[in-house]
Amino acid sequence: MDSVDPAPKTIQGWFYEGRKPQRAFRPVIVEMLGYSIDDLWRDVPEGSSPCFVPLTGASSTHPHTDAGVDLNEMKRTGAMAVRRAKEFLLGKDRETVGEDTLGLLDDEVQHLVAAYPREPLSLIWDDLLETQDQVFRLLEGGRVRPSQLRDLNVKGAVLSFLVAKGFHDMENPLQAMTMTRVAAACARDAEHTGLIALTDGLKSLIAYWADKPEDAYHYADKGAATAADMRGTVGLWLLGLQARAAAVLGDEETVRTANEMAASRREQVVHDDLDELGGLFTYAPEKQLYYAVEAQALLGHGNARLVAQAEEAVHGFSDPTAPNWAFGDLAGAQCDLALVRLFSGDVDGACAAIRPVLDLPASHRNNGIIVSAWRVRQALMGGSTRTSVAARDLRAEIEAFPTNRRALPPG
Repeated sequence: MDSVDPAPKTIQGWFYEGRKPQRAFRPVIVEMLGYSIDDLWRDVPEGSSPCFVPLTGASSTHPHTDAGVDLNEMKRTGAMAVRRAKEFLLGKDRETVGEDTLGLLDDEVQHLVAAYPREPLSLIWDDLLETQDQVFRLLEGGRVRPSQLRDLNVKGAVLSFLVAKGFHDMENPLQAMTMTRVAAACARDAEHTGLIALTDGLKSLIAYWADKPEDAYHYADKGAATAADMRGTVGLWLLGLQARAAAVLGDEETVRTANEMAASRREQVVHDDLDELGGLFTYAPEKQLYYAVEAQALLGHGNARLVAQAEEAVHGFSDPTAPNWAFGDLAGAQCDLALVRLFSGDVDGACAAIRPVLDLPASHRNNGIIVSAWRVRQALMGGSTRTSVAARDLRAEIEAFPTNRRALPPG
């Protein structure tokens, strides 16, 4: 264990994103570096030197870091201690899984769920795969008490759901579907109805973006039936998925019925454990509006009322500090606004709406964002506005948008 090196993506996340280590790790870091956790994780103004007071009770057998040492170097050496402590904690209970181990995994799952909609996949992918592997190893190791088994299966379902979404974002629907089935198996073992319904929703999502609307509708309908008696938002998400798939199929009546039912059920929502988890596991009102607008846009509608709703959907994701903000949902809402403006004859307004999407860094251009942008290009090919200079320029710019860009860089 003395020569263990930190995995960069895993360890940097503890420090460079401002998250403190869990309680089980803190004594190790304090013992190694000789300073309190609060001092080690205190922000230091740029251009100044940290001035920390060593702990008088720290061990003299370890060299204490000099107060003038660069804070980043202190964090790097602290990261090595975290890595060592983490591996120690996961392996220390040979007979049973300890509560500290479960607490560690709870913290990791919470972080990954919160980070997924907000950060490029490349920043969290290694952490996500590693944490999933840790849960699977615990489930396979035979050290789990019956009271812990359901909790670990829930974690396995949540993490596998995120990994599946990652494969989808990397334009690999086959791997995404396979991992979704793993998530569904964990959800069934946990006997968690909400997660079972969510996995059907993810299957629908994958099929929808893979241009398989019949499959997308089938999975959404199946999940909606499972979630019919639930009071959380998972059932509303499945109705939104139904409406979008029906719109691709040209079924306006089903779009109207599903969206009206979702709007009615929103008034009776009681948040459950999945909503409390947040991220992709809750269906916020702003996301519901975004889905409803998208269904109308897919039907080719465009009028002043729909444009106003589309603008409201974009505004709903305008604050990056809001708890339900997601860069993918913002980009999707912006593309939908471009579509409904095009259908109402406003080419300049469409150009303005999609501009932030085309300016996204390559790391954010996942599968859904690319497909959404190309829907705008397809709309520019028809209608009376197709011959305008603005329409031709926008078509050319979207064509230059890298359609084969993966959410993860090569290697």
